[in-house]
Amino acid sequence: MVMPNLAKLWTRDTVLALPDDGNRYELVDGELLVSSAPRGPHERAVWQLHLMVAPYVETHRLGATGMAPADLDLKSGQLLQPDLFVVGLVGGREPLDWPDYPVPLLIVEVLSTSTARYDRITKRRRCQRTGVLEYWIVDVDARAVQRWHAEDERPEILADTIDWLPNDSMPSLRIDLPTYFRKVWVEGDN
Repeated sequence: MVMPNLAKLWTRDTVLALPDDGNRYELVDGELLVSSAPRGPHERAVWQLHLMVAPYVETHRLGATGMAPADLDLKSGQLLQPDLFVVGLVGGREPLDWPDYPVPLLIVEVLSTSTARYDRITKRRRCQRTGVLEYWIVDVDARAVQRWHAEDERPEILADTIDWLPNDSMPSLRIDLPTYFRKVWVEGDN
C-alpha cells in the first residue's frame, strides 16, 4: 500500500539513505511514497511491456529501457521508480549511473490498488511538468492504457492498439493491446 509520510519534508538524499527493507520508496515534490511488492499480474504486465519496448529501443538506438528499481530524479530532485521507462542516449551512449540519466522519453506505470491515485495524479503531474514526452498508465483489470503527453489536460484512453513514436524519422512501435493483456493474464494462445 502506498502511504504518504507527512511528518517531514523529504529530500532525495534522505530517501536514498533509507534501509533496503523490500519496499519501494519514491519522492515526488517532497512527498515520500512507499509501496510494497506488486502482485503477479502487475509484474507480468511490466515484463511483457519490456519484452515489446526494449527491442524497439535497441533496434533504433534510442537509448536505454529500464524497470524498477531505479533512482530517476527527472533532473528535478525527485526519486522515481517507474515500472518501465525509456531514456535517450547521452553523448551518443546509454547512461551508466543514475545521475547521468536524462528526463525519460517514456514512463509507464502499471496500476495497482495501492498506487492508483499516485500514478494517476501525483507522479503523472510531476512527469508532465518535467517534460516526460509520454506517460502511460496501464490498467490490467480494465485492459486499457491511458496515454498522456507533456501538454495534455486529458488522457487518450486506448483499448485496441497503442503506437509509440518517439522520433518522426522511424516507424512507430505498435502494441496490440488485446494480445498484450491476454499475455498478462496467461489466456489462450497469446
